[in-house]
Amino acid sequence: MNEEERDLNMLNRTGETLTDAGNDSWWSVHRGDSPILATAIHDGHGLRADLRALMALADDERLREEDPYTAYSIQDLANRVIVHRSRFEVDLNRPRDGAVYIDPSQAWGLNVWRDALPRDLHERSLVLHDEYYRMLRSMLLSIERRHGSFVVLDIHSYNHRRDGPGSVPSDPAAAPEINIGTHSMDRSHWADVLETLLDGFRRFEFRGRRFDVRENVAFQGRGEQTRFIHEHFPQTGCAIAIEFKKFFMDEWTGEPDLEMLEALRALIVSTVPDLVKALDARR
Repeated sequence: MNEEERDLNMLNRTGETLTDAGNDSWWSVHRGDSPILATAIHDGHGLRADLRALMALADDERLREEDPYTAYSIQDLANRVIVHRSRFEVDLNRPRDGAVYIDPSQAWGLNVWRDALPRDLHERSLVLHDEYYRMLRSMLLSIERRHGSFVVLDIHSYNHRRDGPGSVPSDPAAAPEINIGTHSMDRSHWADVLETLLDGFRRFEFRGRRFDVRENVAFQGRGEQTRFIHEHFPQTGCAIAIEFKKFFMDEWTGEPDLEMLEALRALIVSTVPDLVKALDARR
C-alpha cells in the first residue's frame, strides 16, 4: 500500500481521520513554523450526548449540511485547525448570538430540535464558540509575533444538488467550483496576496483542465471567522474564505471522489510557497 492509499484508508465518512480524538474532542490544532494557516471549522460531525437525544435530524441530514473532507484537504499544511464538533451543535462561522440554530430559517429550513432547546444546553454550546475564538486569537498572535503577518485559508464546501440525488445541479454560472469570499477583507490592502492565491488556483490543472475559480459569486465571505480576523488583525491578517462546490463528493451519500479530493489537497498545498513569498515581499 502506498502513502496515498494509506492516507485515504484513514478517512472515515465525515472526512476526519480515524486517528482524531474521540467524541469529547472540540478541535485539533497543528502548529508549525509558517505564516499560512488553514482551517476546517465545519468538517466536524460530533455531537454531545445531551444534544443527540434532542436532535430531530438524522446523521445523514446533518452530514449533508456539514463540510466533510475539508479537514483532509488541508492536512499537508504545518498550521491547521480542524473542528470536530458539528455546526449543528455550534456554528463557529456565525456570530455568537446566532451560533446555535434555533429557528429553521437559520438552518436551510430544517427543524433541528425535537423540542425547544433548554437554555442551559444552549449556553453550554456557546462555551465552544467563546473558547474557539480565544484559542484562535492566541494562535494568530503567536504567528504574528513570529512572522509579522499571516494568511488564513478558511476552507468550506457547499451543496449544488439541493433538490435530490438525481436533481439537476445548480446553474454553473452562479455556482463556481471554487468560490473565493472577500467581503470583510480590505481588498486594496491585501490585493497582492489575494491575486497570488487566485492565480495559483486558476493555473492548477487536473484531468486536462483548470478549475472554475471566481470571487464573491455563490458566497461573499461574510462568515464570522474572517470578520473576526480582519477586525483583530486589520494590518497583519489576511483571511480568505474558500468554498469548494461539492463536486469532489456525492452530497447525498457522503461518498468522495478520491482522485478529485487528492487534487484539492494538492491545490491547497501548492499555493503555500507563493503566499509566503507574497507576504515576504510586503516587508
